[in-house]
Amino acid sequence: MTTPLMILVAGPYRSGTGDDPVKIQANVDAMMEMALRLFRAGHLPVLGEWYALPLIEFAGSERIGDAVFDEIFHPIARRLVAKCDACLRIGGPSAGADEMVALARENGKLVFHRYEDIPGCA
Repeated sequence: MTTPLMILVAGPYRSGTGDDPVKIQANVDAMMEMALRLFRAGHLPVLGEWYALPLIEFAGSERIGDAVFDEIFHPIARRLVAKCDACLRIGGPSAGADEMVALARENGKLVFHRYEDIPGCA
């Protein structure tokens, strides 16, 4: 195994869901599945949702996309990507996930688009 990487899993959260909770959960489940694979390969996976969603709830958000949600959701991910070693982009279209990839590149982080390309994950 190579040195473990802290890898932000960036995928769609709301994109393409019409804010349907079942579809949003399917997007989260896809990111969680990838996080588990990364963990089992020896890396430290992270999702922005793990940080943002509890804070959003605690701060009193009443619905996805309200002012409290917008204050926290993407800003947490922006801060988090700067702390990670790499970003893995998964899933379909997502402006937010694409922004995380761009920020990762701007910060000199590794960017992967396939699990198999990550060291130790072949």
